[in-house]
Amino acid sequence: MAYERNNIAAMMGYVPGEQIDAPDILKLNTNENPYPPSPSVTQALTAFNAERLRQYPPPTARNLQDSIASKHELDAGNVMVTNGGDELLRMAIATFVETSETIAVARPTYTLYQVLADAHGCSMTSFELDSDWGLPENYGMLLNEAGAKLSFLVNPHAPSGTLTPIQDISALADTFDGVLLLDEAYIDFVDPDIAYQSEQLIKDHDNILILRTFSKGYSLAGLRMAYGLGSESLIGPLMKTKDSYNTDLISQTLAQAALEDQDYARDTWSKVRQERQLVTANLKQAGYNVTDSQSNFILATVPENKSAEDIYQKLKAKDILVRYFNNEKRLEDKLRLTIGTPKENRRLLNALSTL
Repeated sequence: MAYERNNIAAMMGYVPGEQIDAPDILKLNTNENPYPPSPSVTQALTAFNAERLRQYPPPTARNLQDSIASKHELDAGNVMVTNGGDELLRMAIATFVETSETIAVARPTYTLYQVLADAHGCSMTSFELDSDWGLPENYGMLLNEAGAKLSFLVNPHAPSGTLTPIQDISALADTFDGVLLLDEAYIDFVDPDIAYQSEQLIKDHDNILILRTFSKGYSLAGLRMAYGLGSESLIGPLMKTKDSYNTDLISQTLAQAALEDQDYARDTWSKVRQERQLVTANLKQAGYNVTDSQSNFILATVPENKSAEDIYQKLKAKDILVRYFNNEKRLEDKLRLTIGTPKENRRLLNALSTL
């Protein structure tokens, strides 16, 4: 006998990138940072007193919350620490969207959004990005006409890596009548000469909620720590719907150690940007059409006489995993490649040259 709700029975679950546990596998399919976490994280873990685990952790991760607020020049009331970015996405739906209401996205986008909407029992409306992966014209009006109460916007965009300018986001928030959630999981890899400081937007827009994560920029994907930035009118309701102790004490401690070592983090971001430029140049020379990326991955259209699926399978046979999207027609001739270390990238490029 089935006990699940009807909408759960009908939905498809999220399909993550392949996770193959083998020593020679090169994982360039899940956009992890190729460099280890800061040595400060190792030191904090080694020095952690296990006796502290007998007590509950600070429910709002207050020390980490204060450090995040200081980094972004905000108040602690503008910050919410979460168990990974996906928890913030789920809470945003549960907090701001009735089951009879609508979420909207511009596609292609992070496929978990649809899964979370299905699980909540609300509807999802999507609008096609333009040929350059930009937002549709009059996007805010389209969202309002669709009756959307919440809209997810990945910036830099996944899977293309393109960046929506800050002024466009501000104009969108001015027009949109619902909550605009900026999913900035990859923001740390944006070129520093680009003027992009979205945290300043929440001082002028009470409907912008920003997602930041420790998974990518701070090399802590295995820790599951993230945070949201927003006006107190958004953070306050979210505090009502979060788990009572949603992040553990060890994770709070390690995330704070990573956050406070900005010099180390910025160095890894710089290395990724340098390798991103090199890999892009090499692929273009080999006949691939590569979208200019501001993330730690690139989206490459394979040459016309090649098959993206075939290349994906042949790389996998060489123990190299990249991401191929077979469920999105617009992406059928493309591969998403995570930027690795120089050695890893050379292995990828050498493999591609032999196919």
